[in-house]
Amino acid sequence: MVQDLYILMITAAVVSIVFKLLKQPVVLGYIVAGILVGPHLYGETLVNGDNVKAWGDIGVLFVLFCIGLEFRLKNLISSGKVAALGALTIILGMMVLGYLVGWDAKLDMVNSLFLAGMLCMSSTTIVMKAIDEAGMKKERFVKGATSILIVEDVVAVVLMVLLSSIAIRHQFEGAELASKVVDLAITLAAWFVCGILIIPTLIRKLKKHLNDETLIILALGLCLGMVLTAEEAGFSSALGAFVMGSILAETVESHRIEKLMTPLKNVFAAIFFISVGMLINPSSLAEYWYSILWVSLVVIVGMILFGTLGCWWGGQTMRDSILTSFSFVQIGEFSFIIASLGTSLGVLDSRIYPIIVASSVVTTFLTPYIMKAALPCYNFLYNHASESFRTKIDQREQQVAAAETATVSKDGPSVADKARHAVRHTFFLKRLVNLFIKNMSAHDENAG
Repeated sequence: MVQDLYILMITAAVVSIVFKLLKQPVVLGYIVAGILVGPHLYGETLVNGDNVKAWGDIGVLFVLFCIGLEFRLKNLISSGKVAALGALTIILGMMVLGYLVGWDAKLDMVNSLFLAGMLCMSSTTIVMKAIDEAGMKKERFVKGATSILIVEDVVAVVLMVLLSSIAIRHQFEGAELASKVVDLAITLAAWFVCGILIIPTLIRKLKKHLNDETLIILALGLCLGMVLTAEEAGFSSALGAFVMGSILAETVESHRIEKLMTPLKNVFAAIFFISVGMLINPSSLAEYWYSILWVSLVVIVGMILFGTLGCWWGGQTMRDSILTSFSFVQIGEFSFIIASLGTSLGVLDSRIYPIIVASSVVTTFLTPYIMKAALPCYNFLYNHASESFRTKIDQREQQVAAAETATVSKDGPSVADKARHAVRHTFFLKRLVNLFIKNMSAHDENAG
């Protein structure tokens, strides 16, 4: 195991330095490092693939946990229209395109649907990494983009249930899907209410006892506990990690936890991308080059088209809509999960997996360059638009700016404070909460 980590870290470090010098995305360097240590290039793997996959899965959890720490629940609520319409437009539009690609490739209905599911999800990890490397984390569009990615991850859970039902029964089970949606909504509501009620209070009471070491251990314990809870409830472990990050984002120590988590997140996220690279067989790139280019083109054009339309319909400015859509032009982690699901069910065509992984590499490589083209494309569109459409663009810009100013000027309680206030004043829970706080205060006095 130590040897595996040594090989991974040294290879990733050398390749990432080379890619930095070449002004290429570091994420792509990690994927290339995975190809170099993988089983396909030299006929045998230089590391234990199972270990790398396990570490990579942990990396995804830590990345989504940190994304949750950076994202406030009030932002998701305030971005509700953009998140809902943006995600819905992208998912439905890309699924139609994906199904048509499968039909064109003469795949059967089940494989076409699985392919459609793989193409409709962008990569939360890659989008956030690309935005960070581009120095755009403070841009206005990031809040809406993150909201859409969250909704996509939630929809992916429901989509996997639907695809499983179709793969097994070759028919649509509407009752099962509706039941899963209801279960997910109830579970998320319970998690957030209980979490926002208890955890911020607990951390505030224990603040003086939490040094950096204790705080990071507590945060990781809570994160992994929510991951296990999500898995037991039949949902994605990644969803559990994000939910706990969002809950801890409402605490007084959120920025401190985020700072402590960053090095750990970077290490395991690198291993995740290396594990993706290990799945790539260079010979398959030559064999399926036409399909890879075709799928990559469909993803890029489709994401830009449907992302821009969805964000515009959701109330974003045209500039933010284009910036958002141009950052979504890659295949996400859930695509690999859906592909693994199809493989485990024995219904996925053997050609699809290598094409999806290679297309993911191509689109990941192109993402930073496409993002740089967003503003020039917006300027071109604005300068060549009709007078009426240009007026609409200007009006939307003024409306969003006015709404943003009004939101900033408001000085009211946070979403977490409102939730705690509402729950504490219910007839059934008021005494329970007061008793919990009283016990915590007594514990602090005894400790002192």
